[in-house]
Order: sequence, then C-alpha cells, then structure tokens
Amino acid sequence: MEGLPQDWWLAPEEIETLLRLMAAAGCGMVVGINRDMRGKPTGMRTLGLVGLGAALISLSAMNVEGMDGHPDATSRVVQGIVQGVMTGIGFLGAGVVLRDRTRLEVHGLTTAATVWVTAALGVACAIASWHLVFLALATTLALLAMMLPLERLLEARAEPPPRRARPLSDDADEEPPR
Repeated sequence: MEGLPQDWWLAPEEIETLLRLMAAAGCGMVVGINRDMRGKPTGMRTLGLVGLGAALISLSAMNVEGMDGHPDATSRVVQGIVQGVMTGIGFLGAGVVLRDRTRLEVHGLTTAATVWVTAALGVACAIASWHLVFLALATTLALLAMMLPLERLLEARAEPPPRRARPLSDDADEEPPR
C-alpha cells in the first residue's frame, strides 16, 4: 500500500492488549444485555465500560515501567491495584442499592453484584485467564437467567412471616379513663 508508513499497524503485543480490552468490554456487554432485557438501571453500555475500566487499570498496573526486573514488587503493585479496583467497584455498586422502609425490602443488590462481577471479569480478561473468564461468564449468565424464576417459586411456597401480637393489658375490661 502506497503512502502508508511502515509502522502503521499495531505490534503483536499491542494487538494482544487490544484483544484483552475488547474481551473485557464484550463480557460486560453480554452481561449488560441480560440486565437491559429486564429493564434494570445498569445495562450493556454501563457494564461494558465497567469491564473495560477494570481491564485497563489492571493492564496499566501490569505494565508499570521500571518493574521488569522485580517480580515481587510487580506482583504487589498488581495485587494492590486490583484490590483497589474491586473495592472501588463495590462502592459504585453500593450506590444502586435502595432500601424500601415501608415494605422492609432491599432493591438493587443483584445489580450491585453484577457491577462487581463484571469488574472481576475485566480483571480476568486483563490477565488472559480465558478459562476463568468463560466459566465465570457462563455461571453469571446462568445465575441471572435461572435464579429469579426459582426465587419466585420458593417465595410463593414459603409461609408468610408470623405476625407479632400486641400484649393485652390487664385492664382490658375496664373503661378507659375520661
């Protein structure tokens, strides 16, 4: 091809990095499709970005310059950054959890867990642990698809919680004071 510089294409290690980032975003998007189909607040775009961001931070930690000859230091840096990512994502997920005081219900826990798992998938893509990515993604999709109907079935068969009786006073037969 005339007119293109010789080094216009990515080097093999850059292609591998790009594939890892795309896989992380893709995993998040696949999980997000499930959430979009159920009308949940975090969907394909959000979870794709969560996976991509987790992979990007993990890859950045793995490529810290000057750490090439120090495997222990590199390992500690990567562990610390992954730990920070997962903690931060936990706080992000906590932002979608709501509590309904009138019915004593909590909403958004599955969405928060989905955000957290998507970040973990992004980290697994970054380290190219493909068997783990595949198994975790399949398990996540199975849980999201099959557990809600099972939960509803079990709730329908469960007995309602017992009502608490109010204690009667000994003066129940007497007229109230005027």
